[in-house]
Amino acid sequence: MNPLEQLVSSFQDLVGQVPEFIQPVVVMLAGAIPFIEGEVASLIGVVGGLNPIVTGIAAAAGNYICVLLVVFLTSRTRTAVVNHRTAHTVADGEAAGVPESAADAAHQEGTPAKPESKGRKRFKKWLVRFGVPGASLLGPLAIPTQFMSAMLVAGGTPRAWVLLWQAVAIVLWTTIATVSAWLALHLVVPV
Repeated sequence: MNPLEQLVSSFQDLVGQVPEFIQPVVVMLAGAIPFIEGEVASLIGVVGGLNPIVTGIAAAAGNYICVLLVVFLTSRTRTAVVNHRTAHTVADGEAAGVPESAADAAHQEGTPAKPESKGRKRFKKWLVRFGVPGASLLGPLAIPTQFMSAMLVAGGTPRAWVLLWQAVAIVLWTTIATVSAWLALHLVVPV
């Protein structure tokens, strides 16, 4: 038995010590962690000896539930910030006796613009070039889906649109990772 086969066998023995109904829950929890997400979580489950279909569903569900929470939290935060800014701008304009539209213009002119970070510029370039579908589908190659969805919602993209395309991306990438792990395990390292 080569070292890789021994490693897989030892890992499967370790996973075998966990009750069967808890194993998909562990994969789901792993899928909720940024940078691990559904892709690595499905790899963990498949190498651990779980059914690939159950593993893929659990990993994708964990990733999507985390994205769902991030999107709702970011959406509420953005709404609160926008409402606060609007109320603050209107209050400043009324106190000075300036009409609302003039107060908005003065507030925007008086605030020095912060230079955009290099990452934000790159993200905006991707978003303009590929749109939300492209950013969601290609984003996992660069950053976790949780971060991508937070940036999209914080930028003003409707949360339903973000959730739809994040779901498509999570299912796609988790399926690719699960099938690849299963094929590698059965073709490369026959256990």
